[in-house]
Amino acid sequence: MNNQITEVLDEIRELRIKLKNHPVYSSLKTVEDIQIFMQIHAFAVWDFMSLLKALQNKLTCVHVPWLPSENSKAARLINQIVVDEESDLNVDGLVKSHFEMYIEAMEEISADTTPINTFLEQLSKEKNILLYIDNSRLDDSIKNFLKFTFHTVLNGKTHEIASAFTFGREEIIPDMFFEIVKNTEKKEDVSLRKINYYLERHIELDGDEHGPLAHEMISDLCDEDLKWKEVVSTSKKALELRISLWDHINNEITSKTKKQFSKDLILN
Repeated sequence: MNNQITEVLDEIRELRIKLKNHPVYSSLKTVEDIQIFMQIHAFAVWDFMSLLKALQNKLTCVHVPWLPSENSKAARLINQIVVDEESDLNVDGLVKSHFEMYIEAMEEISADTTPINTFLEQLSKEKNILLYIDNSRLDDSIKNFLKFTFHTVLNGKTHEIASAFTFGREEIIPDMFFEIVKNTEKKEDVSLRKINYYLERHIELDGDEHGPLAHEMISDLCDEDLKWKEVVSTSKKALELRISLWDHINNEITSKTKKQFSKDLILN
């Protein structure tokens, strides 16, 4: 890890600690709590893929006629990550994206997939993603989270998109969540094998492969001090909005209106 990456991690350390120690994890005590967590977190799993594909669009050639990339090293790095995120093997050995694997895990524990599925079905008819998000009936914390992602995707510089992807998303679900799922599975005698597999796969990839690759990509993209400052700024904003999203999930779990949750999320 080079000195600049270390400096970025130092700058965002407090936010990362706050996120990893967020009270939402202490609130996850039942399958119902995990269902609520996943119903909202699914939006973050989905829009992570847009950050990923935006980087692929920026760093590789995705049109015909093909032309060589201006940065072959960064192109290789992002393509390696895309292979796993977009076409990994699920728990049954079938080729699936990590988003599809997450939806399968939701279905396994009867978490409500209607909000995310409805959102995506209607999205295909819309031309302006930011306006679509604004006009939805999603909670403001989800809206703000998604709007930041797509504002970054549409208007951000390549290294800013990479910083939101690398420091705002990777390695931010702690091992503690995995332990909570395992304990809940035993306590309530239910099968959570798909979410367990999803978490195991992410812990494996983020720690051993994607994390180092993403750090290397950032280093390759940042050739001046201004870019490193913009990496820190973007990363902090991404983490702040992630914390806000976690606050919303925690409020939903601890509130007395859990049954109203799905109805409130359905779009117009």
